Amino acid sequence: MLKNSLLSIVLLFVFTAFKADKPAYLLFNKAGEKVKYEKMLNQMEAADIILFGESHNNPISHWLQLELTKDLFERKGAQLVLGAEMLENDNQVILDEYLDSLISQSTFEKEMRLWPNYKTDYKPLVEFANKNRLKFVATNVPRRYASLVNKKGFEALEELSDEARTFLPPLPISYDSTLNCYESMMHMEGMGNHITPNFPKSQAIKDATMAHFILENWSQGKLFLHFHGSYHSENFESIYWYLKQEKPDLKIFTIHTSSQKNVFELEKENKGKADFTICVDEDMTSTQ
Repeated sequence: MLKNSLLSIVLLFVFTAFKADKPAYLLFNKAGEKVKYEKMLNQMEAADIILFGESHNNPISHWLQLELTKDLFERKGAQLVLGAEMLENDNQVILDEYLDSLISQSTFEKEMRLWPNYKTDYKPLVEFANKNRLKFVATNVPRRYASLVNKKGFEALEELSDEARTFLPPLPISYDSTLNCYESMMHMEGMGNHITPNFPKSQAIKDATMAHFILENWSQGKLFLHFHGSYHSENFESIYWYLKQEKPDLKIFTIHTSSQKNVFELEKENKGKADFTICVDEDMTSTQ
């Protein structure tokens, strides 16, 4: 009796202490079960490609991107390749010149079309690649071509010069309008009549281009770690779909970022969106 009472007291103490803790985030697997970072890392070490879906203004996303990069580099060394949505492919030569120490940091940052939160959120990744001599790929389509598709459709890409097409995947672009990532865009609230069938295509050209340049810079034995907004790999669509269309046997892991009031249990709508979900306290500060 005394033994059972002591056990109950201990369990109550542990439970209370756990609930009183305030973690900034927790990790969950596809089934919505809590997992340790080390377990996720061990699984991802064997991947061909990791699609890291961030929330663009979430500091936990960006911190974990850097930590995962460091840990994978310890295990994979020069076989690790980095890439990002936030850098457009027609700027690859500038990025390469910086990583090859041919131009200064100030020149690099002046010449590139960098996002406003580059210095806080993406610069640490680029500088890690610079310090450790890692390849970093600017995977995204130049924004002018995404705008062109939004206005005139995929057909407008056929009018571009041969030089311009080097920044694109091979034409014509594969496209499945029934994928939820694109179909749902046709019913976005607050957009009224501003959405045309070309709007989701302007996102698809980004996905197709990022997938293309990931594959262009990946080979057997390498691990490509790609950073992008969660939309671009959510529900195993978008970039993931394009990668699998080209190479069905690729071993791909996806990461998704979500915010909740209660991080101790993944909400139903956030389950199954990725192999691993970073569940962040919704009160977390923003980097933008």
